[in-house]
Amino acid sequence: MKITTLQLTDSEKHNLEIAYQTGDSHCYRTRCKGVLLKSQGKSASEIASFLDVSIPSVYSWIKRYKADGIKGLETKPGSGRKPIIDCSDEEIIRKAIEEDRQSVSKARETWQNATGKEASDATLKRFLSVLVQDISE
Repeated sequence: MKITTLQLTDSEKHNLEIAYQTGDSHCYRTRCKGVLLKSQGKSASEIASFLDVSIPSVYSWIKRYKADGIKGLETKPGSGRKPIIDCSDEEIIRKAIEEDRQSVSKARETWQNATGKEASDATLKRFLSVLVQDISE
């Protein structure tokens, strides 16, 4: 489905420009810029090249904008990869670390056996680092 033109009111353009300048995330600002460029008559391939994204992404943003307005360009909650280790694993990991404070690998194996989840030593170390930061704050 090719969208050839996108007509925006002055108010819509103004809102998109403000969102582009002050938006919280880079992705959101990029989407706003893409919609603005489309309203200026740019082709999806020109926009994709300029913003360094794929052409289907540009079409997706325009569809989202047409369906839900500027709110449709925001990143939806729950997007992205879910954490392997979360707060529900904290107790098991604490006990595993207490059993053998010198070996992250052994603690990881103990946690994996208890939960059935798998993670690398580096992932466990990152979780422990965040845990220590939470405790010290």
